[in-house]
Formats: sequence, structure tokens, C-alpha cells
Amino acid sequence: MSGDVLVFCETRNGVFRSFCGELLTQFRPIAEQEHVTLGAVVVGEVPGWESQLSAWGADTVYRLEPIPPEVGPEALADQLTNLVQAMEASFLLFGNSPLARTVAPRVSEQIAGAFVADCTGLAFGDKGPIFRRPVFGGKLVADVAAPRDAVTVATFRPNALGAREVAVSTPILHTIDATPDGDIRSKVVETVVHAAERVSLQEAETIVAGGRGLSAASGFSVIEDLAEALGGAVGASRVAVDSGWISLEHQVGQTGKAVSPNLYIACGISGAVQHFAGMGSARVIVAINKDPNCPMCEKADYTIVGDLYEVAPALAEEIRRIRVEG
Repeated sequence: MSGDVLVFCETRNGVFRSFCGELLTQFRPIAEQEHVTLGAVVVGEVPGWESQLSAWGADTVYRLEPIPPEVGPEALADQLTNLVQAMEASFLLFGNSPLARTVAPRVSEQIAGAFVADCTGLAFGDKGPIFRRPVFGGKLVADVAAPRDAVTVATFRPNALGAREVAVSTPILHTIDATPDGDIRSKVVETVVHAAERVSLQEAETIVAGGRGLSAASGFSVIEDLAEALGGAVGASRVAVDSGWISLEHQVGQTGKAVSPNLYIACGISGAVQHFAGMGSARVIVAINKDPNCPMCEKADYTIVGDLYEVAPALAEEIRRIRVEG
């Protein structure tokens, strides 16, 4: 490893997404060990960028502007490719967001680099970085070694790494003219905003999810109540979504969203392989189910055998009581 570490710091509504801090602070020790610069790549002006990126240990900030919001992912990929090549970077890192899944592979192809997607862990040894990622629908976990002489582009699940404590830095700002070159190959013609979730599902530290055991759409009121008590987000199995009980943006699993919360409470979810592929990296899994022998109960860290319509409200009530008295 001889080049800089670059982290693409994605924003939502003018605020850095939580995984930006995870990536910067986790790669801070690696940058120090290899005596290279830790750089944050930002698109446009982000209010409060200096204090936030300082707290996350960035040495340098590369601000790309202007990139018109209607420009498609190709233009951003081109600009990131130029930056990686100019800085002779060793790493370009992303959170595993929809934008990253569109941009990161393009950059990797253009620089002929190594590409590792959907990582949930990281180690660094004498032979270079080791990326941990689920394979075969989450049944196994693979350790992928990236060659030290190749530029590595990688995406990480939000909450998979967690943030470290690092020394506050004073980053140097470099503003880069990112005006798209040549013809724009694609444009964003419309952005449809759904009703905002209380907490972003992929970045939530706590998720309460419902499945077939709810039996009806009305059952999600119980799930939402427990999620609210915990300050978490609402998830769902594919069965619940296909049944029309809740919208698609809540679906967790192989055909939904991949999440890595600190706590995942599965209510009435049997635990099919496809669902487990999307949430198996959660730090603590709690299953609430009448069937103690279902796959989710067997894989969970804690199992509550009982009727979710009795257990979930009781948990919500107890959590609120503890918070009031505490």
C-alpha cells in the first residue's frame, strides 16, 4: 500500500450519512500505519463539514463542484476516477448505498482496480487488507484479500464497522472543478420522495421487523410502537411486503435491503435464508415467535417464545417505563 485512502462522504439532505464516520475512523489507523493521507471526498458545499470531518480524523477534504444534481452517475464516476488517479490512491471506499452501488463498480472498471462489495468487516495484516463479506445468500462469510499493488474500491454496509475514537484533525480543503466533460450520458429526470422514515432503515442501530406471523397489515402497528419505544426503524420480511401489509422500502433480505444494526428484533419471522442474508450481520438478534424451532429462533442470540401481540406491547411498555424512571 503506497497511496492515499479516499472515503466518499455521501450526504442526505445536506447531512453526512453515518457510514462516513465509520469508514473514516476505521481507516484512520491504517492510514497512520502506512504513512499515507486519509482523504474525504465531498460533492458540493456541506454545512458544518469542517468540524464533522475533523472529528472523524480526515487529513484532507476534496470537494468536487459543481456537479449538477440532474447529472447521472457516470459523471460522478468519471470525476472520482480522475481523483483516484491524480492522488495515486490505494483505496476508494463507499457506504453500501444505492448511489454507491451505481458509482463504485464504474470507478473500479475504469481504473482496472479490485472491487469488493457489501463488506461487513475489515482486517489489515502483512499481506494487505482483508475484507469480510457474506456469500451464498449469507450462509457463509468470505475473507477477501485485496492485492497491495492494486487500487481497491470497496463498499461497506452501514453500521457494520462502527466508529472508532480518533484524534481530531485539521483537514486541508482542496476544491476541484468537477464540471462534466463532454456529453452527459444520462440524466436524473425525476426524483420521487416517499414519506420519510423516522429512522433510515439501513443506518438504524435498532430495527424491529415483522413477518408472516403478523397475519394482517394492522399488525404493523405493534411493530411500529415497539420501534418507536426503542428509537429504531421498522423492517419487514418479503412475505409481509408481498402481502401488501407494508411498503417495499421496509423490506429486509436478499431481494430487499441489507442491514447491520446493533439490535434486530424479528417478530413473527420464520428466518428463511433469503431474509437472513439481509440481516445476519446484526450484532444482536432477538426472535419473538410461537415456534421455538423455526430457523430465526435457532440463529437468534435471544429467543422469546410467545405471541408477538402480547410480547411486543409488553416490551414497549417496559422500555418506556425504564426510560421515564431512569
